[in-house]
Amino acid sequence: MKWKKLGKIFDPSEHQLPFGSAGFSQSPQTLVLEDRVRVYFSTRERDKTGKFISHVIFVDFDHRMQRILGVAKEAVISPGKLGCFDEHGIFPFNVLRTNDKVLAYTTGWSRRVSVSADAAIGLAISYDNGTSFVRHGDGPVMAATLHEPFLVGDAFVLKNSDAYHMWYIFGLRWVSELMNEPPDRVYKIAHAVSANGIDWVRDSKQLITDRLDADECQALPTVISIDGAYHMYFCYRHACGFRDDPSRGYRIGYAYSPDLKRWTRDDSLAGIDISPRGWDSEMQCYPHIFECGGDVYMLYNGNQFGRYGFGLAILDRR
Repeated sequence: MKWKKLGKIFDPSEHQLPFGSAGFSQSPQTLVLEDRVRVYFSTRERDKTGKFISHVIFVDFDHRMQRILGVAKEAVISPGKLGCFDEHGIFPFNVLRTNDKVLAYTTGWSRRVSVSADAAIGLAISYDNGTSFVRHGDGPVMAATLHEPFLVGDAFVLKNSDAYHMWYIFGLRWVSELMNEPPDRVYKIAHAVSANGIDWVRDSKQLITDRLDADECQALPTVISIDGAYHMYFCYRHACGFRDDPSRGYRIGYAYSPDLKRWTRDDSLAGIDISPRGWDSEMQCYPHIFECGGDVYMLYNGNQFGRYGFGLAILDRR
């Protein structure tokens, strides 16, 4: 796998987004339509207390991902109700077409007291080709369990034959390197299957081996089938110190599988890395792989978790 970077293709500061000036365009994920590629992402606004709330909007590109056709003027889904798992926002937002509907697997998050936040996975449905979505219910389809005690999120769903496959993350523990610092989360990638896309059977086991240490954080898996094999991209980082030390921030990892069950991690085959300078020189995170017009593309965020937009790379198959 070798990727050719095509540069940053969307900068939230260059567009009139519907929610104030907090910016961000995190976790870009696509729905390929007949005449465009719709890229959903999470942006932010500040509430009355000055804290962030995440909203999902989209930007439309032409099929060659070279021209912006328009940016949504409002969120594609309403905020979660008071006390619900997605009360304080949705991030990320993975979509999957099925018949005449578009399913969206949302990561809803809510603030906590002893730690920063908790998360769960919800389901929303679009009946207008991905312009707007309504919740399947006010509660999540996957949340904390006996063996996945918190932070269930980052769903990526792929339909294979008659089954839905989901790769997602779950929290293991909260850690602090310094006594006076607030705790940071540790989370790993896992797998679940479903016959209907609603009721899920989980393995509740770490799927991808660690590269850094046992406290490595793994996030936002994306899976694609190419040349008879399955390829997973994700991002990983150190549990602590990542906000101030670029060497501890997110990088893109890679694993491959012959059957969606057994995965071999080998980041040396990822074919992409941070740049020597510029918008993705300190961090690469939240990858998303998709096909359009016979080409395979990767969308991803760069420095500061998507504050400055997202970029594009194309798979070099020569």
